[in-house]
Amino acid sequence: MTIQRMDNVGIVFDDLEAAVAFFIELGMELEGEAQIEGSWADQCVGLEGVRCDIAMLKTPDGHSRLELAKYRSPAPLGDSSQKPPHNTLGMYRVMFAVDDIEDTVARLCKQGGEVVGEITRYEDLFRLCYVRGPEGILVGLSEQLDQGEAAG
Repeated sequence: MTIQRMDNVGIVFDDLEAAVAFFIELGMELEGEAQIEGSWADQCVGLEGVRCDIAMLKTPDGHSRLELAKYRSPAPLGDSSQKPPHNTLGMYRVMFAVDDIEDTVARLCKQGGEVVGEITRYEDLFRLCYVRGPEGILVGLSEQLDQGEAAG
């Protein structure tokens, strides 16, 4: 048997509201919000006393989802003030295809995003960059170049 699809990518945040606003600004759609707790949740994630708020967001095409979570208990681990570089072992990031990378970056920066490096060009195929979003998450952006831009 093989997998059917990738269901979602989960990311833990301390400021869930800011994270949701950031990804909505990116163009994702809020599917729903819920509070997660109980023995089933404890058993699933291997922790005790889980109380967690989640927000499920989907891409406009409906094929990809992010599950954003804020743990009320047990307390989340880690220091979100750190800004680890992209080559950190186990580093997480998500990448999105966008139609206008400059506009997307400008909108995300208004939500507290910060460009890592610069917007760059990969051959005549893509314009790419990374934006550091809420609590240090890396969000990759990719704009496919059309043939007119590629030639110019």
